[in-house]
Amino acid sequence: MAEETKKEVAEETKTAAAEAAQAAPVEEFDWDALETETDGYSASEKTELFDRYDETLNAINQGEVVNGTVIAMSKKEVVVNIGYKSEGVVSRNEFRYNEDLKIGDPVELFIETLEDKSGQLVVSHKKARMHSAWDKVNEVLETGEIITGHVKCRTKGGLIADVFGIEAFLPGSQIDVKPIRDYDQYVGKNMEFKVVKINPEFKNVVVSHKALIEAELEEQKKQIMSGLEKGQVLEGIVKNITSYGVFIDLGGVDGLIHITDLSWGRVNHPEEIVSLDEKINVVILDFDDDKKRIALGLKQLQAHPWDSLDAELNVGDKVKGKVVVLADYGAFIEIAPGVEGLIHVSEMSWSQHLRTANDFLNIGDEVEAQILTLDREERKMSLGIKQLMPDPWEGIEDKYPVDSKHKSTVKNFTNFGVFVELEEGIDGLIHISDLSWEKKIKHPSEFCNVGDTMEVVVLELDKENRRLSLGHKQLEDNPWDTYATIFTEGSEHEGTVVKVKDKSGIVSLTHGVEGFCPVKHMAKEDGSSLNVDEKATFKVIEFNKDSKKIIVSHAAVWGEIEETKKRTSAARTSKAMKNLNDSSEKTTLGDLDALAELKEKMDKGK
Repeated sequence: MAEETKKEVAEETKTAAAEAAQAAPVEEFDWDALETETDGYSASEKTELFDRYDETLNAINQGEVVNGTVIAMSKKEVVVNIGYKSEGVVSRNEFRYNEDLKIGDPVELFIETLEDKSGQLVVSHKKARMHSAWDKVNEVLETGEIITGHVKCRTKGGLIADVFGIEAFLPGSQIDVKPIRDYDQYVGKNMEFKVVKINPEFKNVVVSHKALIEAELEEQKKQIMSGLEKGQVLEGIVKNITSYGVFIDLGGVDGLIHITDLSWGRVNHPEEIVSLDEKINVVILDFDDDKKRIALGLKQLQAHPWDSLDAELNVGDKVKGKVVVLADYGAFIEIAPGVEGLIHVSEMSWSQHLRTANDFLNIGDEVEAQILTLDREERKMSLGIKQLMPDPWEGIEDKYPVDSKHKSTVKNFTNFGVFVELEEGIDGLIHISDLSWEKKIKHPSEFCNVGDTMEVVVLELDKENRRLSLGHKQLEDNPWDTYATIFTEGSEHEGTVVKVKDKSGIVSLTHGVEGFCPVKHMAKEDGSSLNVDEKATFKVIEFNKDSKKIIVSHAAVWGEIEETKKRTSAARTSKAMKNLNDSSEKTTLGDLDALAELKEKMDKGK
């Protein structure tokens, strides 16, 4: 680059010389005097002249910063006079930050090399700026001085600007008071900044353009806030859209339209109602002088839909609408923009099973319903779907008379029974005691599962309260009527001990019946106790049909045998004694008669 500049200057010199040659004839040049160095100056005069020339030049050293003046400019280079024997040549790119650079402007240069291989002076304006940049940056941070920088490029989250030769970061949020969506529009331009933060350790500088206009806007905000009134209608521009609302620029101050104040109808996202940079009229709902918050409304500029609701609409009428909200307890139906009614889950079906609205409807479904309640003052309406379907309880006496048998589906359990469905809207309860004649059931889940098909018989019908009492065991005869004739008290039966708990046993008897054998009745004749899987003979000592209980005893069996033996033995002993007594009595009397006769004979002999 320096070579090109010198060539340009040489060409200009040649041209000037040619013009001078044409203007005046060239004299004969004294070549002999040149060879003998007879130029009219003595050696001392030459030395004096050289010293005086050197005094006109600045003394510069490598690695220092010097001041200079622009003396020439081209598209690629800038020539700077620094008062040295050669000028400094700098790339034009180093002055991109200053598009107004012109000849005669003072500039700073950093001396990199006094002479390179070509004998040229090597300087840098960029390094000169960097040399003093940190001092300047710290100074303007303290003073708050406004500086000018050149935006070099875009980066993540903002822009990079050249400030005093240092790359400073301009965050996107600090470009302007309003959100900027296109950062590229600022690249390559000069902007005014204020230095807001410096990190000396990492050599980071943060600048702000927004800070320059905030003070002016603050004054505008005060003027706007002082003139605000509730109910006032203003024109604003949509500045930002969020999921919860829309920010409106009212001309230097922002206000928020909450999503619920955008429309009388349901709004899923504010983008459905407004778009960025759109001009809209809003009404002031509330404002806070201290926090400078302004609540705005858009729907308030329109009449409430309930006010224009058809006056002829009454309870019992049918309406059509769209499902806009679903909850476990019901669904909200929009019958007109801003006019909604609630269908409670209990009004969706005649069925009494616990279900959620999701089982019947989906968001966006078009439904027809009947108005159940209507309160225009409170702006509330309740609707029903099942009312448009036939009531299954009408004529229930004919379909499900007492003692009639039907098939049902098990729906759910409670501790006291099973709820089954005979048809949609017709439910009944089977009490736990009506499930089985024989089994003792602690919980219905021991007997059946949800979804099972179960045959039932109608035991009781209460149409007024919509209740059906059902039974399952009643489908069969009560086997305990038969058991009462078999397991009579005192009767004996063969049985097997199937379970022993706390030394008491559960005994499996004939006909699939189980008996309870108390601990003292488990004793065997040899003094030991019956064990599990041991077979024996048991005597029924108690039978209770109502409680389905049979109490048996093994000890009573062998105890009765022993008692019988004792009674037989005692009878035999008694009889023997009687015979013996009878025999003794007869012998004694006979002996007495013989002795009497003998005595009488002896007396006569004397």
